[in-house]
Amino acid sequence: MRAPTSRRFHTLPFRFCGRNGVFRSARSVALVACCAGSLGLSAAIADEPSSTRSDVPAHSAELVFPLHPQHNHAPGIVECPNGDLLVSWYRGSGERRSDDVAVFGARRRAGESHWSEPFLLADRPGFPDCNTCLWIDGQDRLWLFWPTILANTWESCLTNFRVSSEFAGPNVPGAPRWDREGLVLLKPDDFSEEAIRELDAFVAAFGGALNDALRAEVAMFRQRVSDKLYQRLGWQPRCKPISVPSGRILLPLYSDTFSASIMAISDDQGETWYASEPLLGFGNIQPTLLRRKNGGLVAFMRENGVQEKIRTAESSDEGRTWGQVGVCGLPNPGSGLDGVNLAGGRWLLVYNDSTQDRSSLAVSMSDDEGLTWKWTRHLERAANGSFHYPAVIQAKDGTIHVVYSYFVEGGKSMKHAAFNEAWIESGD
Repeated sequence: MRAPTSRRFHTLPFRFCGRNGVFRSARSVALVACCAGSLGLSAAIADEPSSTRSDVPAHSAELVFPLHPQHNHAPGIVECPNGDLLVSWYRGSGERRSDDVAVFGARRRAGESHWSEPFLLADRPGFPDCNTCLWIDGQDRLWLFWPTILANTWESCLTNFRVSSEFAGPNVPGAPRWDREGLVLLKPDDFSEEAIRELDAFVAAFGGALNDALRAEVAMFRQRVSDKLYQRLGWQPRCKPISVPSGRILLPLYSDTFSASIMAISDDQGETWYASEPLLGFGNIQPTLLRRKNGGLVAFMRENGVQEKIRTAESSDEGRTWGQVGVCGLPNPGSGLDGVNLAGGRWLLVYNDSTQDRSSLAVSMSDDEGLTWKWTRHLERAANGSFHYPAVIQAKDGTIHVVYSYFVEGGKSMKHAAFNEAWIESGD
């Protein structure tokens, strides 16, 4: 469903800033440099200082379930109204090519330190069900989003949702009781001409750095960009939605067909959805969103190209249109990231701070809307292992909760870490 009116690819003026906050577009590398600020994501913002902040460093961590032989990946996390924590992930013999993949969850009761046995959250039998995200809206309803893969390729996915108003408390020991479910179906305005212009700028700037796999992706992009089917199919979630003061909901989505991102927008509390203008830059996927104090939105995206930096773009109209996609000064090896606006106004990002692999998982915090990142501390730093695809929230008591995919010799799990701002400030 489309919005009644639309503007084409509004570009914001970018400001120049220091190394930690810089972002540059592919077009600017070929022509001139243009910059902007960096990072974060939140379902809500508070300008007032947090009354729950502690100056005493605190940190704890544990596996959600014992190391498991199957593939366990791509978590989400929420704090329920009663204080329970609920996490989601997918499990199976593989990813998109494995038809036994389903979505699972686990619960940690408020005041307890152990997690429940995993339980099934969603399964389309005979099809892979993959990337998960959880979110609680302004009506205290739980949302689960995930893609079902129709033809064992990411490009063939459809995004599902389920909604529950009964998902916590003594009467809900395991999976939520779902009120309804459906599909997030999008009909973007034709974006083929703008997409080709952005792709040409990317190739002009970075063509010499493209390997065979990326050249094949560029060729596929050109072949499919004018096809209405591919403009509508293949958009999938990774990071949680946000809501803005107007009540609008924005669900960040991305496409491996075009290596680009888009927002599914709802102005009626999730009853219907329509597409924003896409964020085109080739190599910018899996967006997470931040709302500035002035109301502007910032998308931060996984690197899926050759620049080895977190991608970013800005919107001044609550996510309907987006400025040019650029890069920020923070590294990215081609892995998912997530962030949150902290209650006291700081921004926090969880990401792999490397250009090589996913063995180092960092938390960075900014007190100037991403112009600088004064504090960084590591959740994981190991020679072996992969620690990635974080999901982060801040609980009502100020505690920061992160859940992430934990891959080591011997199996895979989800790992949960809980800490406060003082723990980050104290450094490694």
